[in-house]
Amino acid sequence: MLKHVATRQLDIAYEEQGDSNGWPVVLLHGFPYDIHAYTDVTPRLISQGARVIAPYLRGYGPTRFLAPSTVRSGQQAALGADLLALLDALQIERAVLGGYDWGGRAACIVAALYPSRARGLVSVNGYNIQNLAVAMRPEDPDKEHRLWYQYYFHGERGRAGLKENRRAFCRLLWSLWSPTWRFDDDTYARSAAAFDNPDFVDVVIHSYRHRYGLVDGDPEFDDIERQLAALPPITVPTVTLEGDVDGVSPLRGGQPAMKRFTGRHENRVVANAGHNLPQEAPEVFATAVLDVHQWGGEAFARVDPR
Repeated sequence: MLKHVATRQLDIAYEEQGDSNGWPVVLLHGFPYDIHAYTDVTPRLISQGARVIAPYLRGYGPTRFLAPSTVRSGQQAALGADLLALLDALQIERAVLGGYDWGGRAACIVAALYPSRARGLVSVNGYNIQNLAVAMRPEDPDKEHRLWYQYYFHGERGRAGLKENRRAFCRLLWSLWSPTWRFDDDTYARSAAAFDNPDFVDVVIHSYRHRYGLVDGDPEFDDIERQLAALPPITVPTVTLEGDVDGVSPLRGGQPAMKRFTGRHENRVVANAGHNLPQEAPEVFATAVLDVHQWGGEAFARVDPR
């Protein structure tokens, strides 16, 4: 059922399914996707007693800014703050957080800075908190060419291209990032409707400019950005997932950032899967959520002073 809740900046639209008294899990989509990424994940979780909440991120679908004056920010701190505000508005003290791409970043941020709010974490592509201090340091060419779309968005030609061709552009990214996934027109159309949000272009462009220091962030989130600059560890039980044919994020299992998961952590490589992993491999994603839910309960029992 589609519902709405107001936070400080947003009217957040979200899909809620399952028992209202079930254990809560929040599933967060990325760019350029929407909540339909979790269509086949959700029933698997509901069957195990979950209350599943899948919000449209800022700039997507029916989610709207409350004030015209609010910065249409796509910076990482805004995404994390939105997730925390959603938990507060729904009076959810502690939830399993799962996501990929932008959604995985929001989930990582809340798990890192507010660990008491996360029973567990499922994050596609590992530690998703951006290290803005080294954003202008070039990667090796194989990684750099995968980021062409980000550099395209740095100029006004890219803004105009996204605005005028958003459906064709985003469909191209789906194909490039998930080269073995044969999605049909209807599947894409269901998600692409979310890109008609009036703030979609502004939020996307701000995201890909802010991460390179090309534009200022929203001062509302300065304190969170300062905390993220320290690249805080993630202590909650975590499963990280990686598709072995991900067209934008190559395998990261051996990268130093994985050491920032300091609690119970498993990295799982998913064969023949790309970037949109929940939609390409829903059973794998659901299993990861169920695992961290169990681990989180075990960890809580060990530290419960009662």
